[in-house]
Amino acid sequence: MDNSPSPLGSLFKRIAPWLISMGLSSALVLGLAWVFLKPKLESTNQQPRSQQVSPVSSTLVALRSLPAAQRLDPLRQLAQQGTPVERNQARYVLAADLIQLQQGEEALRWLEGLEARYPLLASHIAVLQAQAQTQVGQTEPAQETWQRIVADYPQEPAVAEALFVLGKQKPEFWQQALTDVPVHPRAVDIAVEQLKQTPKQLKLLRLIAEHGLFLPNYGDYLTQLTTNFKAQLQPSDWQMIAFGYWEKQMYKEGALAYAQAPQTPQTAYRAARGLQLGGKKQDAIAAYQKMIAAYPQAKETPLALSKLASLEKDLSQAATFYDRALQLSQTQQPNLAAQILWERIQRLQKAKQPAQSFQQTLLQQFSQTDVAAALRWQQVKQQRKAGNLADARQLALQIQDQNPNSPQAAAAVFWAGKWASSPQDRQTAFQTLWKNYPDSYYAWRAAVLSGWAVGDFNSIRSFQPQIQFPSSPLPLASGSPALQELYQLGQNKTAWERWQWEFRNRQQPSLSEQLTDGLLRLGVGDYLDGIYMLANLDTRAREESDPQDLVSQWQTHPGFAQALFPLAYFAPIRQWSNQRNLNPLLVLSLMRQESRFQPKIRSVAGAVGLMQVLPETAEWVSQKAGLKTYQIDGVEDNINLGTWYLDYTHRNYNDNSMLAIASYNAGPGNVDQWVNQTPITDVDIFVEEIPFPETRNYVKSVLENYWNYLRLYNPQVQQALEIQGTF
Repeated sequence: MDNSPSPLGSLFKRIAPWLISMGLSSALVLGLAWVFLKPKLESTNQQPRSQQVSPVSSTLVALRSLPAAQRLDPLRQLAQQGTPVERNQARYVLAADLIQLQQGEEALRWLEGLEARYPLLASHIAVLQAQAQTQVGQTEPAQETWQRIVADYPQEPAVAEALFVLGKQKPEFWQQALTDVPVHPRAVDIAVEQLKQTPKQLKLLRLIAEHGLFLPNYGDYLTQLTTNFKAQLQPSDWQMIAFGYWEKQMYKEGALAYAQAPQTPQTAYRAARGLQLGGKKQDAIAAYQKMIAAYPQAKETPLALSKLASLEKDLSQAATFYDRALQLSQTQQPNLAAQILWERIQRLQKAKQPAQSFQQTLLQQFSQTDVAAALRWQQVKQQRKAGNLADARQLALQIQDQNPNSPQAAAAVFWAGKWASSPQDRQTAFQTLWKNYPDSYYAWRAAVLSGWAVGDFNSIRSFQPQIQFPSSPLPLASGSPALQELYQLGQNKTAWERWQWEFRNRQQPSLSEQLTDGLLRLGVGDYLDGIYMLANLDTRAREESDPQDLVSQWQTHPGFAQALFPLAYFAPIRQWSNQRNLNPLLVLSLMRQESRFQPKIRSVAGAVGLMQVLPETAEWVSQKAGLKTYQIDGVEDNINLGTWYLDYTHRNYNDNSMLAIASYNAGPGNVDQWVNQTPITDVDIFVEEIPFPETRNYVKSVLENYWNYLRLYNPQVQQALEIQGTF
């Protein structure tokens, strides 16, 4: 095996110092390193050359974020004058863009001979050829190409595309797709179409239940399946159905399905938990009791006991459940034991009963857990309110020392710095924030208090930061070479569809599969689940200690954080922000918090779309803004309405973004009341004492989002953090 440096790798090592000297941030240079060096690392898998992922040129990477119409000319140039690899890649992307723009004739010219020259994507090239032929009216050649795909690429997902098209004329091809490639989205499309013609087909509903999670009305198909074919479903079917309901947060329905799935401690626990989340309290109690009796020593049992305790009104009976849960968990599951102890403490505090002995146990036996940090933070706030700032600071320093990875750690370090008696101690605390907690709301507050040009509460609104688009995405951690090539080329829809064909381990994905699934979901605009899949990796890594280094390695790549904070819908956001004199990153941050960029999402309260605009608010704003017609869940109209209202809340509070954001969440009446009751003498304390926990967390989350967008996409902030040793 040849492990000598590749020519590209050697070249990159020589030019990296020069790139930095020219002003590129080390984060950007690191991203470029992945583009140059990752193919060399992958070559150790000894794949045939035709199956190896090729490095994508920096020019192609830069073109990924541009709309198809705007990148045609540079793609044409690269397709003619680039290296052989660049020419193949550029021709593929160019042809796909031209087909998207209904320019099939030119696409066919670029596709000529490409199938043989670019074997890694040969089957996908054949699909493009058939699509372009159809677009220009070459019906017979297109049919021949589709038929050739079926014959030449029977083991490639392209066959599903071909069978789908051919089946429109000959139904037997659709039946072949349902039998041979049921995992592909085209097979799901076929099932949907056939159900429209002939509803209540068990085979088709079962296929959708297993492979159609991406459908917007997926839950409806599960309901049809369980309603019409309940007696015919096997336990394995119920397991599949339960998983689907759980994924769609239909917990009550999921609970009923889990009760009929093969019984394990996990399925029994979820059957009970789903009932609790679905508001079926008495049924949940009975299900927890049944689960505990059936699996008295399972790892899920302590958690079931703690949930049972939370449903028990009688404190003495609840104490029995807590005692047993603690006994079962404290040896093998110390974090869970600490969580159960903390829940008990909170329950006693709410009932105004003594909890000191349990607090001492928590701090003595589980001192380094996150819930110990929660208790210490509670004590910090008590000491601050009592005016004992020195004691409050010492407790905050204990969190920094004992619980550095806890959710409270960043806040503790910030306040320890703010309460420091010397400027040096304060600056040391702030540098700790930038180094260890660079993604926190408190890192932004430290930057503001240190005089950085990042926008403060009274200046964020009109602050217009420079924005630098990503240099390279985080590479996929699993999947075929063809999948990884498509992803590198920015062919998001095709890559996602191929992944649906390759991904067979949905209910228990590996960490690598979860990363890949999250990145590909983001590529097709499924930001809600995509961000969750990536954010959840850290939690899983803590539970599965062996792969912790793997997740840490991914997190060092700048593309990981950029995937968590994508520049979604940035063109219309910037347009409407400029019109309203709003900072586009602030609008983006609020949108991320409101909807995770889901245009059609609706809240329980009835708020709609990207910026979660209430229908009555939309009607009022439309009159004020002179908007005669609008579609509340349309991207442009929703951003128009939402930015108008955000501008309005800013004008109400003299451009104070903290109050404007709070008002966006809680309404101006509540914010006016808070300001009148609690004058803003220290803005940081005011934020910490916002009476509504939801609004308090909302304000911090939006501004934390803003800081992350700033540190990830603004060169000046990147440079400032580099100076502080963060990167």
